[in-house]
Amino acid sequence: MKIRLAVAEDNSFLLKAILEKLSFFDEFLVKYSASNGLELIEKLDKNSNIDLILMDIEMPKMNGIDATAEISKKYPQIKIVMITVFDDDENIFKAIQAGANGYFLKEVDAKILHQGILDTLEGGAAMTPSVAMKALKLLRNPPDFEEPKEDIRLTNREIEILEQTSKGLNYNQIGENLFISPKTVRKHIENIYSKLQVHSKLEAVQKAVKNRIIEG
Repeated sequence: MKIRLAVAEDNSFLLKAILEKLSFFDEFLVKYSASNGLELIEKLDKNSNIDLILMDIEMPKMNGIDATAEISKKYPQIKIVMITVFDDDENIFKAIQAGANGYFLKEVDAKILHQGILDTLEGGAAMTPSVAMKALKLLRNPPDFEEPKEDIRLTNREIEILEQTSKGLNYNQIGENLFISPKTVRKHIENIYSKLQVHSKLEAVQKAVKNRIIEG
């Protein structure tokens, strides 16, 4: 039985290097790759038949830590191993908090990556040794990496629309609920995107939850 993998990596050169390492092992089948967290989630929504994801951290549209948090909630059966150039305390701490099951640096040797994937699927937590040391230190003395809340001012109507959007309602349904036209809803959504500096409903909802404008 093949182990089904997905890879999230926005750098084509580094993606090629990861795929090359995985290609040495017959039991691995890379089902697909994505260049950012949003694209990965879209692909998972179409096909979540994945055992493990190798996840980059720094990516456009949605970074690997936010994607890990989203996927851990939506698809808890899928294991996630970060594979990144970042080994700073904040990224390690936030990745583990988000639900990462392992954490490797990109220069990881193919054999160690192979064993790490197997260990993770068996319930272990595979990590580059230097990362494991930092993770232990962070567990002993948890730091405060809480980001300051942004000063975002939405009107009561915009907050109402955002709350309805977070429940998966479309413009027509929101309009019916709030007794306004779908066109007015669309205009409010455009204003919300502009104020939150986002480009999609998912990003808008995530940012609003993060800044405690609406409940998650």
